[in-house]
Amino acid sequence: MRISHAITRMPFRTPALPHFRTSALAALLALAAAACATDGGGDPHGPPLRVKVPGGASLTVVSDSLARRGIVESASKFRRYASSKDAGTKLKPGIYEFRAGESWRVIVDRLVRGDVVKARVVVPEGWTTRQIAARIAAELGGNADSIHAQLADTGAARKLGVPGPTLEGYLYPATYVFPLGTPREKAVGEMVRRYQSAWTPAMRAQLPASGMSEREVVTLASIVEREAKDWRERPTIAAVYRNRLQKGMRLQADPTVQYALGQQRARLLYRDIASVAQNPYNTYTHAGLPPGPIASPSQGAIQAALQPAPSDALYFVARPNGTHVFTRTLAEHNAAKRAAQAEARAARQAAPVRR
Repeated sequence: MRISHAITRMPFRTPALPHFRTSALAALLALAAAACATDGGGDPHGPPLRVKVPGGASLTVVSDSLARRGIVESASKFRRYASSKDAGTKLKPGIYEFRAGESWRVIVDRLVRGDVVKARVVVPEGWTTRQIAARIAAELGGNADSIHAQLADTGAARKLGVPGPTLEGYLYPATYVFPLGTPREKAVGEMVRRYQSAWTPAMRAQLPASGMSEREVVTLASIVEREAKDWRERPTIAAVYRNRLQKGMRLQADPTVQYALGQQRARLLYRDIASVAQNPYNTYTHAGLPPGPIASPSQGAIQAALQPAPSDALYFVARPNGTHVFTRTLAEHNAAKRAAQAEARAARQAAPVRR
């Protein structure tokens, strides 16, 4: 009876086997699905590789680009991983840099945050639009001559709301950081906005009392910026030019001749001045201020043009160390020139001889 009873109970235990197999298969499938969504990469190596993500690009397009560049081994696996992180609709456009074998977690995080490659565009004080155009081309791409032609277009000044005649003088000197691939029109617009913000309400309030228009102030400021090596002298240099204007004297500012020449000369000669005698920017041959700015002035130079130092000086001459001697009469000026020339000769004689 015990044996038969045991035999009769055995069939009731056998159905548990198929159930076990089903559970095991489900577990395996779950593990496989989880494996597809696990982080890949994790061993970045080699040089940075750039990938462009266009605006509105799908996760499939981005995954294919990453695989094509060798950053991820499998586009489909990366796509499934990114989808599991709900990143499909959160990708930001731009140009990115990753290395082969980069962690997928890092890739997705940067794509979602928009951590794109950035370009640093430095515009020093006193630079011209030609120099700025070359810098924009070097950092953001494009042809320098074509960019300069756009900056020299009078329509661009009207469009961006500056006094003109071109964008010369209105691209504010500063350090800018732009995402790589930023359209140059957007970069130029940001430089103009920085110029406009450099004019504080207090400076705007001083404009009527200066007796000058905004364009005239910026034009004078650009000359001051080019002349001043020691920034502490900017208000006094501005005073000299304002005094000469009030007396009807020509400015005779060397930087304006350099601008008319279209290139910087280490030493300006009389024949250089004569070669551009007809150019309206030549303040040796034309009275008053030139038609517009000759470079990008800083806020300090603009402030100096608005509020010159209290000085009756009409002349200044550069010393070898970059500072200036300011004088009231032509005789004093000529004496200062001779002293500066003697100082320069002494400095050359004292300099060690290079072999």
